[in-house]
Amino acid sequence: MFSSAIEIHDLKKSFKTKNKIVEAVRGISLSVRRGEIYGFLGPNGAGKTTCQRMLTTLLPIDGGFAVVAGYDVRKEARKVRERIGYVGQAGGADLPATGRENMMLAGRLYGMTKSDVERKIAELSRLLEIDELLDRIVRTYSGGQKRRLEIALGIIHEPEVLFMDEPTTGLDLQNRANLWAHIHELKEKGMTIFLTTHYLEEADALADRLSIIDHGRIVAEGTPRELKRQISGDAVVLKLKSEKDAQAALHLMEKREFVSEAGIDGLTVCLYVADGPKILPALFDTLKENTIELDTVSLSAPSLNDVFLKKTGKLLRDTGREDTYEDSD
Repeated sequence: MFSSAIEIHDLKKSFKTKNKIVEAVRGISLSVRRGEIYGFLGPNGAGKTTCQRMLTTLLPIDGGFAVVAGYDVRKEARKVRERIGYVGQAGGADLPATGRENMMLAGRLYGMTKSDVERKIAELSRLLEIDELLDRIVRTYSGGQKRRLEIALGIIHEPEVLFMDEPTTGLDLQNRANLWAHIHELKEKGMTIFLTTHYLEEADALADRLSIIDHGRIVAEGTPRELKRQISGDAVVLKLKSEKDAQAALHLMEKREFVSEAGIDGLTVCLYVADGPKILPALFDTLKENTIELDTVSLSAPSLNDVFLKKTGKLLRDTGREDTYEDSD
């Protein structure tokens, strides 16, 4: 019996396309402790959803092994399903039914008695603030209300591990923040939560530990604080008018003694310096002397986006969909 909630070793998954075989997950290994929120951060197409679908028994594993809630995902899929909850990107609520009907059906499908389901409906509707919505048709719910119902459906049977795939996609900032608070409450009750996200602030706010995944491989792992400590000093982000200007700015700044590290992604140049406010005048003078047109500049402490840039050579916030073999990753 594994002491961790999730153990993965050398997990692999490939898909056939018309012209080639695409390796979506390329030998991922990680361990998730019981009772923690573990984040899987990466751009669309990185392999996050594919990995989670394998862990939840929705996709067969091509290589490696995975143990969830103490059971081998390949050999003991039914026991894994009994012990996990899953909140997918597309949701799973029956829109023409009421919230109460959805929750009753979910609980009964997990073998719960009617009285136990009624007790959990009362408990979860208060916890997730949907008690006043229970007898309304789900299609009348707002995005945030529907997402809270879907979480209730995923945890009504009191799973050991809850998988959440992009839990706040499509929600506005207020609903996103509200949902984060509810996810924290689930953790406080002892639940292990494994969530995928491409939102930097979401991983930073929720995850006790996280992995950054790109092109099917983990490129960094640790707490958000540990990962950001890999970038020393301040981050200065320059947005230039053209790619030619961006390349020229990178070439110039790499030579300056106050720049410890530099990177580029399209029109954006990221510089890492010991004292951002102090060097900005010299930076502006250098650009002006070389007739390089600056669009915008920002100064901040290093973020997970800076970590992603350092590990992959591109900014997470600017990455688009790179692969077409998956529908929702």
